This record gives sequence, structure tokens and C-alpha cells, in this order.
Amino acid sequence: MALADRLRVIVVGAGPAGLAAATALTDAGCDVLCLEARDRVGGRLLSTPGNDGGSDRGGALDLGATWFWDGERRIQTLNSRLAVATFAQHTAGSALIQDGSGVHRLPGNPIDVAAYRYATGADTLAIRLAAALPQNALRLGAPATAIRLVTDGIEVAALDARHRADHVILAVPPALAIRRIDFDGGLSTDLSRLAAATPVWMGAVAKVVAVYTRTFWRANGMAGAAISNSGPLQELHDMSGPDGRPPALFGFAPAAAVQTGFERAVRGQLAALFGPEAAHPHQLHVQDWSREEWTSPSETPHLTEYGLFGHALYRRPALNGRLHWASTETAAEHPGHLEGALEAGQRAANAVLSDVASSPPSPEPHRPSVDRRQRSRDDVAPG
Repeated sequence: MALADRLRVIVVGAGPAGLAAATALTDAGCDVLCLEARDRVGGRLLSTPGNDGGSDRGGALDLGATWFWDGERRIQTLNSRLAVATFAQHTAGSALIQDGSGVHRLPGNPIDVAAYRYATGADTLAIRLAAALPQNALRLGAPATAIRLVTDGIEVAALDARHRADHVILAVPPALAIRRIDFDGGLSTDLSRLAAATPVWMGAVAKVVAVYTRTFWRANGMAGAAISNSGPLQELHDMSGPDGRPPALFGFAPAAAVQTGFERAVRGQLAALFGPEAAHPHQLHVQDWSREEWTSPSETPHLTEYGLFGHALYRRPALNGRLHWASTETAAEHPGHLEGALEAGQRAANAVLSDVASSPPSPEPHRPSVDRRQRSRDDVAPG
């Protein structure tokens, strides 16, 4: 395995946390390489066109993270910086409760809260952040397999290359990192146990999006919001785009429920909640995040200690101060949210910059060689 390059910082993961960290570091003049296992950027930001696959992303449907909220200043600042169009979540109308005795209407919609969405899909944030990075600073299809200390820094193995740097920012769920990356025994027992036990946010959940030709539930005075303890979807909301186009509903189901007959059960539940027309979406998207190999290890359904999010150990650099944790699960504020991902990425970047300010330069850092796999549709900002 060849030694490819020497850099200031290697970022593992090109989701919102990793891209935020890479952006902050490159803006500060650091030499950065971001390694991403998938062939796309975004991580748990994943959107699909809401117009039958056309090139116009208006009204894109989010299969991953969807919302941001008032008071989340980092995400609001980033939205403005990237000029990303947003709109308010639809909440008007009655909500529904489904239980063993049937469906009950709740006037005033006590389920939904004020929130905001992205007109061109939440993954627009990742696409635009990636597009603004320096040439060759992002490498797709390059999963990190090992991270270890070396004499003059820290080394990351990915594919057929070894990359050396002063610091590594680990922007993937801790439970995934501890199971997929060989740390050469360098992590403390307490940190290894913590990472192995920390849940993956939404990692054991399937998100279902049903697309229709009209927002018939709104015409019937319903918000599209529902809570159920008797159907495969336990929580539902309106996912229609701006001005109600495309018309859509979405819901969350435990990933364990995605078995034979799941889609049939979903259609039946939608009809029970919203009427016969709801049984016939012209598209039904099922995104099972538990089956995403670069999001959720197989143990994910058994990781339930959400109080481990933002644990103090994640705010202490490991491996002699060279390894920094930066996924949303490690955020001290808003863990699980996009805001949390940005908080964690900025925290890690700040820790690196603090060390850089007090340390001599690395031996002859240079840009990594061109990897033609690094460019895909996800690296190009939509027009």
C-alpha cells in the first residue's frame, strides 16, 4: 500500500459534519483531504427528485434528514451563505391518532411544530459545500479502513493508499467507526466502549415517502400529521414541496418492520388514516437506513442509550490529541440534528486550528494526486 501524500488534516466522512469541518479548515488555509466511502456526498442527507426524475430538483423529497428549526443559528447561517431556498413545513389542519380502537381526529394539530425544509432537498447543503472545496480535496469511494499513530503524525489507510497528516477528523457515527476502522489498539478502553454503545441517529429507522397527484388530505382539512401504535408507520407528516408540489406524505417505521408485505401494510395504513385515495400513491419510496453499510453497523437496532450523545469523551481529542470526533452523535448541542452535525464539525475544526496555531508546519504538505472517481453528480451544485 503506497504512501500517497502528507497533509495537515484528513477528514473521514463527507456528510454535513465532515464537509463543514473541511470547509472551515480550507477557509483557514489548511491542506485537507476528505475521504468518503460512498460514491456520493451527504451521508444521511439524501434527496430524490419530486418530479419523476427530471433535472429540476424543485420539490425534492428527502429520504434522510428533512428539517431545521428556529434557534438553530449555525444551519441558518449556512443556508444564507449557500443561498439555499427554504420554506415552512405545512402544519395547518387536524392531526390524527391511530390506535387499536380506530382513527381519531385531533383539531389544531398538536403533533407538528414549526419547522423548515429545503426547496431543492436537504442534500443541496452537502452538494454545494462539496462543490466549493478545492480541486482534489474530496475523494469518493474511499472508505477508511485503518487509523494509527506514526512517528510524525497520524496515518489513514483507504483503498490502496496510506495518507499521513497532523490530524484526523472522524465525521462518521462512532458505532460505525469502531466496527469498520482498525485503530491499532490506540483508543482507550473507555472510549472504545463508548463508541461501540452510542446509537446511530435514525440508524434503525426506515423512512417512507408516498407521492400523489394532489394534496387530498389538505382538502379534507387534515395536516398530514399522525401518530400510530397500530400500523407500520409510527409517525407521519406532510412532505409536499413548496406550494404543495409535489404532493407527498411521509412516515417513519422501525427498520425491523421492513419485511415481506411491508409496502402493502403501508398502503393499508395510509388508507385507514387519510381515506381510499391514500392507498394509491404513484410513487412509494422506502429508505431503510439500517441497511446502509456506511451508516449503520448490524448492531444498530440494539443501541438505545441516547444519553451517550454528546458525551464529554467525544470532546477530547484521542490518539495523542490527533483524532477528533465530529458526527452529529458527538455534538453537545442539538445532537441528531443538522445543527448538531455543524456544531460537531466546527468544534473539531477549531481544535485542529488551535493546535496548528501553536505548532510548526508539517513536512512539505501538498495536494493529493488526482483521483478521477472523486467527481460525481453530487459534487456539482445544482443550477
